[in-house]
Amino acid sequence: MVDTHTHIYLPEFDEDREAVVSRAEKSGVVRMILPNVDMGTIPFLKRTLREYPSSCRAAMGLHPTSVNENYEFDLRHIESELDRGEYCAVGEIGIDLYWDRTFLKEQLKAFDIQVRWACERSLPVIIHSRDAFEEIVSVLKPYSPLFLKGVFHSFGGTPEQVKVIRELGDFYFGINGVVTFKNARLDVTVQEIGIDRILLETDAPYLAPVPFRGKRNEPSYIVKTAEKIADVLDISFERVVDVTTRNAENLFGR
Repeated sequence: MVDTHTHIYLPEFDEDREAVVSRAEKSGVVRMILPNVDMGTIPFLKRTLREYPSSCRAAMGLHPTSVNENYEFDLRHIESELDRGEYCAVGEIGIDLYWDRTFLKEQLKAFDIQVRWACERSLPVIIHSRDAFEEIVSVLKPYSPLFLKGVFHSFGGTPEQVKVIRELGDFYFGINGVVTFKNARLDVTVQEIGIDRILLETDAPYLAPVPFRGKRNEPSYIVKTAEKIADVLDISFERVVDVTTRNAENLFGR
């Protein structure tokens, strides 16, 4: 399996990162993709890449909740890092209006700039969208003719939104532990997406699946998400593993 979205470089894993990686490997996770958050997380992201080069790849971007009045300064440095390193995607980028709308204009501009980076470099985007679906679509629409590709991370939208996203470009949908929550009601959405467009992810240390809900999440728990997807789609666990791994390789490369 590939955990296509995990933040094991964050301080929550400082005490046992090696054990976390070992448990991931034993559970069948062959690769973990680490999306950046902001300027402050870059050193920790790069350190984790150096420590686990066979297990980890990374994406570089500015998370929407880190966008503020200084976003242009941050983006200049992040673009420089993107071009210096070997990054498999631009991310984690997007728009988040759940907590605060103060910097909506800046979020829109920062997202647009980073989507343009991805198109110019033929890289996929890792999109964070929270309470901002229409805003996300408005930014992406002009890029559709450029064969935009990427993943809607932690997707919890409706079947109707899946259909809209399909018209925007070559997109996959990141499904994580939320799919195991009883109140998530994602079964119909997962069925609309279909196994050929699903990517497994954890978003660790957040969003641990049942029966670990409320605890620190980690990549080894991705097994529970894969099992739930197999149940929802009425296919074997092995098929979920095989197809989602191929999907990850198709999007991010080997």
